[in-house]
Amino acid sequence: MTLRKIAGLGALLSLVTPALAMADEAAAPVLNSGDTAWMLVASLLVLFMTIPGLALFYGGMVRSKNVLSVLMQCFAITCVISILWVIFGYSIAFDTTGMEQGVVNLNSFIGGFGKAFLSGLTPASLTYLVPESVFVVFQMTFAIITPALIVGAFAERMKFSAMLIFMAVWFTLVYAPIAHMVWAGNGGLMWDWGVLDFAGGTVVHINAGIAGLVACIVLGKRKGFPTTPMAPHNLGYTLVGAAMLWVGWFGFNAGSAVAANGTAGMAMLVTQIATAAAALGWMAAEWLTHGKPSALGIASGVVAGLVAITPAAGTAGPMGAIVIGLSAGVICFFCATSLKRKLGYDDSLDAFGVHGIGGIVGALLTGVFAAPALGGFGTVEDIPGQLFIQFKGVAFTVIYTAIVTFVILKVLDMVMGLRVSEEEEAVGLDLCLHNERGYNL
Repeated sequence: MTLRKIAGLGALLSLVTPALAMADEAAAPVLNSGDTAWMLVASLLVLFMTIPGLALFYGGMVRSKNVLSVLMQCFAITCVISILWVIFGYSIAFDTTGMEQGVVNLNSFIGGFGKAFLSGLTPASLTYLVPESVFVVFQMTFAIITPALIVGAFAERMKFSAMLIFMAVWFTLVYAPIAHMVWAGNGGLMWDWGVLDFAGGTVVHINAGIAGLVACIVLGKRKGFPTTPMAPHNLGYTLVGAAMLWVGWFGFNAGSAVAANGTAGMAMLVTQIATAAAALGWMAAEWLTHGKPSALGIASGVVAGLVAITPAAGTAGPMGAIVIGLSAGVICFFCATSLKRKLGYDDSLDAFGVHGIGGIVGALLTGVFAAPALGGFGTVEDIPGQLFIQFKGVAFTVIYTAIVTFVILKVLDMVMGLRVSEEEEAVGLDLCLHNERGYNL
């Protein structure tokens, strides 16, 4: 090799080496400040949904003697779940150690403890293109609101101490595993099945709704139900709470894109469309059957629409959102009224009728309207096949949640008792459990 050739090769290498270094740098994920800013806002919006949104929504629907108990439960759940999420919740939900696509093992159902106490988390840690710390907080807010939704099913009759322990155990044995199976990625049981759940129709709403149904059946009916009038004491609170849920839900759904992109934008649009359609559907059904539209009805319809579009927010198109919303509004209305009366269970604030049923409707219709052939933006080509996959995911969640929730409640009932005494229930939980009144008039 001549000196000229050697010199030429050296020059070439001098050009290639920086290029290789640049390629390595390009391959490494780089924080996106726009995505980060949006996810910070989305996390705040989802927390806003629980306190004050859900707290006011539920607080207005109970009798005045129990308003503080509901607000207190929402605040206490927020605190307990936040700490548990840091200690082990995030780890068992999102630790991917031992997961392998197509292989069913223990890690298909639950994550390990590699991220316990947020081990390894630094300011430089990235998930997608945002700080992992932001992703931790975002998912924490989902973990907070899910058990808080269950409160609506057993309102006005459960011990505060029993509620705290139940929520901690339920979060550990039900919420975190379901979240892992659906969202942890390749190797997760329902992820590998192909279940579509963009923002939590299965993980959050079916999960909470079924748990609420089991809880209200195990605890039994409120004293005097259904013959004694138990009208909401402040529907103004309820409508304000519903409005907060509506606004906060854009963080819930659009935030699940984990980016400020077109998917987030479409999720925001279809969320608005489906919510409006469901509210109108519930209002129309109530108007036709009862003769008058109610404020409680339209507020409940709003929440039903928000719930139903949640699993489909990342894949459904605008026209699909209208169908999903209208279907949820009408179906949830009849389930929260006629079905509840017929079966005789005391779901105090319709946690099952709105969240459970709305989640099931939304999860199933996601399999239909995610198809591009029906205006969706998913990759679904075989609609019947995807519908079956969605049904399988719904069925598994319903059965798993119902059984584990029932066992938890029965054990707690034997150990410490779940329900307040008849005298305490008659006086009201505010005074008996917290020594305070919501109103001193």
